[in-house]
Amino acid sequence: MASASSFCLLAALLALVSWQAIASDPSPLQDFCVADMHSPVLVNGFACLNPMDVNADHFFKAAKLDTPRNTKDSKVGSNVTLINVMQLPGLNTLGISIARIDYAPLGENPPHTHPRATEILTVLEGTLYVAFVTSNPNNTLFSKVLNKGDVFVFPVGLIHFQFNPNPHEPAVAIAALSSQNPGAITIANAVFGSKPPISDKVLAKAFQVEKGTIDWLQAQFWENNHY
Repeated sequence: MASASSFCLLAALLALVSWQAIASDPSPLQDFCVADMHSPVLVNGFACLNPMDVNADHFFKAAKLDTPRNTKDSKVGSNVTLINVMQLPGLNTLGISIARIDYAPLGENPPHTHPRATEILTVLEGTLYVAFVTSNPNNTLFSKVLNKGDVFVFPVGLIHFQFNPNPHEPAVAIAALSSQNPGAITIANAVFGSKPPISDKVLAKAFQVEKGTIDWLQAQFWENNHY
């Protein structure tokens, strides 16, 4: 019986380790697997294009990431230009993507999470106040003021944000993310702008405010600053 129990414990530990090892984008088993956007095959990611049909353009995009983006039309004062597998099929199975983020004076990339990626952010111009919050029960805030050339990491899945504290000058950053499709969940949009809406009774209880406050928040236009 002791031997059987030990075997079961070992099997459980191996299963846990195996699950943790695959809890990210799968590693490629060949040189590349360019996404076949038209394949009817449903897989976790995209099926591979025939390697004989692949050319250099599948790994290239004239993204113009050196060009400033429009932040004037954004209610939050930011513009996120993400290059993931949907724009660059050569990223399929490679576990990486990139984004340019433009911030208006006093603009922010509001609190959000990336469910499938860790993010490393580099400030190219200006100053940013950045932070992430750890999970329950501590909910510790780790924050830092970044200047040009500084780098900061946001661990996978944790709520984080960036804010430009300068009232006169814009800021620019480049972010690399550890997934071909990192995803983004903007907290305010998800909580107050879901379709259909979350019950105002549920949210009033969760936030400990009057139901009318929740109704007002749900009536707002919750903008997506990812383009």
